[in-house]
Amino acid sequence: MKGRAILVSLLVAGVALGGCRPVPASPVSAADLPPPEADGSWRATATDQDRERIRNWYASWSAALADARAKGQGAAIEREGALLAPLAALPNPHLPAGDYRCRTVKVGAKGRGTLGFIAYGWFRCRIAAEQGLYSLTKTSGSQRPVGLIFPDNLKRQIFLGTLVLGDEKMPVSYGIDRMRDMAGLVERIGENRWRVVLPAPAYESLLDVIELVPES
Repeated sequence: MKGRAILVSLLVAGVALGGCRPVPASPVSAADLPPPEADGSWRATATDQDRERIRNWYASWSAALADARAKGQGAAIEREGALLAPLAALPNPHLPAGDYRCRTVKVGAKGRGTLGFIAYGWFRCRIAAEQGLYSLTKTSGSQRPVGLIFPDNLKRQIFLGTLVLGDEKMPVSYGIDRMRDMAGLVERIGENRWRVVLPAPAYESLLDVIELVPES
């Protein structure tokens, strides 16, 4: 946590690993987030809250599906196929660098009287080599995840990042605002098809799933 706080101070001053630079213009980049802790693992970098999110991913997913189905969204869930199947992950989850089309599906709802399922249209995302890892940046839309992708096991990687809102030019640094912090599973679910599963997001839903397919 101390190392992360120092990195946050550097970020606020507009300092990158290679020296000083101006505050970035929109869209923001994962290069503007603190780099991982020294051992490079997601567990060393993640907050306690995000380690718990990852640990309890299946329970969050089950609760989200149950809530959506109870609100009459069973057919919508079935139409998404492997995207919303908890155990659909395939070996080799690595996301190649490049531009992607991406869309978000929100499953389950935190409050009563709200929809249990929302599927948004396609936006743009980018995967890039970053600080010895890879970064994910959603480059369009009013809610834009940005962060780093860490290795984990043969069927998943781990995404840690923050949520950029509206016309913000710079992300809130990871670990500073628990309502902006994001943690999820990066999985491959088909040929040239991936998902980022975000259990227990801070706002609105019980589970968010971002689908990614190469733009080209």
